[in-house]
Amino acid sequence: MKVNIEIECTPQEAREFMGLPDVSEPNKAFVDGMTKAVESAQNPAQLLEMGQMIAPMGQAGLKLFQSFVEGGMRAAGGGGTSGSKKSKD
Repeated sequence: MKVNIEIECTPQEAREFMGLPDVSEPNKAFVDGMTKAVESAQNPAQLLEMGQMIAPMGQAGLKLFQSFVEGGMRAAGGGGTSGSKKSKD
């Protein structure tokens, strides 16, 4: 038996329902700080250095995250880019 329930709500309502904290103020402070840092960069080398500090693994970290997401999609039966097939129950 399969039961599907659809709930329409905003992301904020979903966070409140699940008991997650409101992170809008810390997020705003982070975005403002990043905006100021990018605007204060004098040349591309400074932007590259800042990017390396934020994501020290660079391209390897991005690929690792991508494989993590694809693995989660395959496990959930959503496929992914590797072409795995959904099993039928």
